[in-house]
Amino acid sequence: MENHKLVLPEHLNHYGYLFGGYLLQWVDEFAYIAASLDYPACNFVTIGMDKVEFRKSVKQGAILRFIIEKAKQGTTSVRYRVKVYRSREDLMFSTHVTLVSIDEHGKKKSLPK
Repeated sequence: MENHKLVLPEHLNHYGYLFGGYLLQWVDEFAYIAASLDYPACNFVTIGMDKVEFRKSVKQGAILRFIIEKAKQGTTSVRYRVKVYRSREDLMFSTHVTLVSIDEHGKKKSLPK
């Protein structure tokens, strides 16, 4: 799955660069969307995100490109690799996001085969 996000003034920190919390929010949101599209009958919550390292700064007006790919499926969880590009080929961030399928009571639920 591919998605894009425009960096607006409200996304900037006091130095004029993208605030990292917004990037993490978008990464989490797009991983959730990918899982929901791959498993439409399931409800998901995020249980983990791998190493968080911001490799490049981002200024206002940048259009970020998010590439989300399924990396691994377990019994109740699914893991996605998320890559974020500052331009077409300028990788600025990557991580794995793990989501778990839950039932209506918040208990782990098996993913469909």
